[in-house]
Amino acid sequence: MRNEAAHREHAASPVLDAARIVDGPKPKHVQLREILRQLIERELPPGAPIPSERDLAERYGVSRLTVRSAVARLVSDGLLTTVRGKGTYTIQRRMELQLYLMSFTSDMRRRGLSPSTEVLGAAQEVPPPATASALGLRPREAAYRLFRLRRADGTPLAVERGWYHRGLLPGLLDLDLTESLYTQLAKRHGVVFDHATQTVWSEAADRSTARLLGIRTGTPLLVFRRISSRHGQPVEDMTSWYRGDHYEVTMQLHRDGPEPEVMPGSVPQPTSGDIR
Repeated sequence: MRNEAAHREHAASPVLDAARIVDGPKPKHVQLREILRQLIERELPPGAPIPSERDLAERYGVSRLTVRSAVARLVSDGLLTTVRGKGTYTIQRRMELQLYLMSFTSDMRRRGLSPSTEVLGAAQEVPPPATASALGLRPREAAYRLFRLRRADGTPLAVERGWYHRGLLPGLLDLDLTESLYTQLAKRHGVVFDHATQTVWSEAADRSTARLLGIRTGTPLLVFRRISSRHGQPVEDMTSWYRGDHYEVTMQLHRDGPEPEVMPGSVPQPTSGDIR
């Protein structure tokens, strides 16, 4: 039904109806790309499907290879995204990621979205050395391991792999792991994470992560590693892989670090208190 409705909508499109592809010096895939670009910029809202490959080929009398070439370039340009098994859609507006302590569930609800979580793994295991060091664990001491897929309005947004200090968060695996851990820990046990150190980097999606997020292998991801503490004691070591096409990071920078070195003979210049 959704595809039929989308087809009817595109059938009445002024951009598509007015456009023509002709023989000439400009390649047909370039002409089609310009038509689709106008469609995206003038008519389609974020997240809307574009006409199918077959519809475009029939409408403009071109081959499917020509359509694929035009669409692939628009995907590369960041205007379209292809969802495996579903179709091609205009890019959603990126959600702004502010760097503060808030659960995924609370963040999505604050944005008016419906969050959901799929638990892919939960166990007690000995963590890798880097995590054991971050959590202050003894050699071979076990911790809780949690592996989850996060969605908003049904769209996969993030893969999370977290380690939790078993001695400081007893009974963690008995909680409803499809809901916010932060909220449940606060309400049931009075445990509130009050500090975190977070590192951000970019990474290409490997095959496993790409499959979970419904994207192509090699698609850029935003990766966050957060070590959260309570009363100065680390209790969580979480790494999250977010879809780069849905998120952007905003930071406010203030000049509150070390004063710049003044070279002999130079005159210090006044600085503003806020860098944006």
